[in-house]
Amino acid sequence: MRIAFQRALSRALTKDKNIIFITGDLGYSAFEPLRDNFPGQYLNAGVAEQNMIGVAAGMALAGKTVFAYSIATFASMRAFEQVRNDVVYHNLPVRIVGVGGGFSYGHMGVTHWALEDMAIMRALPNMAVVVPIDPLETEAVVDFAVRYRGPMYIRLGKAGEKNIFKKPPKFSLGKFSLFTNKGDVAIFGTGSLMQNAFAAAAILYKKGINCRLIGASSVKPVDAALIKKIGAECRLIVSLEEHNVIGGLGSAIAEVLAEKGAYSTLMRLGAPDVYPARIGSQDYLRDTYGLSPDKIALSITRFLKKKRGS
Repeated sequence: MRIAFQRALSRALTKDKNIIFITGDLGYSAFEPLRDNFPGQYLNAGVAEQNMIGVAAGMALAGKTVFAYSIATFASMRAFEQVRNDVVYHNLPVRIVGVGGGFSYGHMGVTHWALEDMAIMRALPNMAVVVPIDPLETEAVVDFAVRYRGPMYIRLGKAGEKNIFKKPPKFSLGKFSLFTNKGDVAIFGTGSLMQNAFAAAAILYKKGINCRLIGASSVKPVDAALIKKIGAECRLIVSLEEHNVIGGLGSAIAEVLAEKGAYSTLMRLGAPDVYPARIGSQDYLRDTYGLSPDKIALSITRFLKKKRGS
């Protein structure tokens, strides 16, 4: 996703000299073209995320559209007060780009795992929260972000994500992508974990369970109309996210289901509400915490059997 982000941002910088990119000393082997081709629109703020957000806010007040880029934990948490007081309070066109969502930096441990970032960004007034599901949608999100006037948190994976969309999509804030629309189990996935949703659905299909697959990239605002519709049609909704089960996509879906009176059962799959005691690769950690295709399919199968027996 990093390369897709760089590619889309390069196009934007070419078209609009008022767009600025600031990095918190990240992006080596990825952002050299931006540094070399757009020296007046590129700034390395160093390992100083709080200052980076303050600089971004100042530039936005001067009429610039700013993309501020760092590891997701540092961009969202280390600089949270600056994000709140300098950016969202003034409703500025700053895009905070957090790379390495979820367990992307698996071997670096809890300090580098972004498992709470969506929750704290969702809680901020004016802040849009977007988690593209593949490189193609990442480019579409950047294309949208350069036109959007308010603050936005864009959460990216790290590297090596596969494309799910067959062609470049059009991204709209507050809209989900409906990939399949058959079955009475619906899986809402966000970020690159959507790849595992497809794989889990294939496993479940062989067991006679058809799943609807929905890409939930707009975590705030969510697609309330689609959630309500599917909540009225399906016996089970599953939220799938590489994030704490509290405060992210699953919580956003639960809020809609409760407030709109759509009483489908919801099962939230994500990181447990504890700080994990293990480290390892992203795939290892996903499997450990029930987010691999096999474990997702198993959780859904067990849930349905329990529901039938109750």
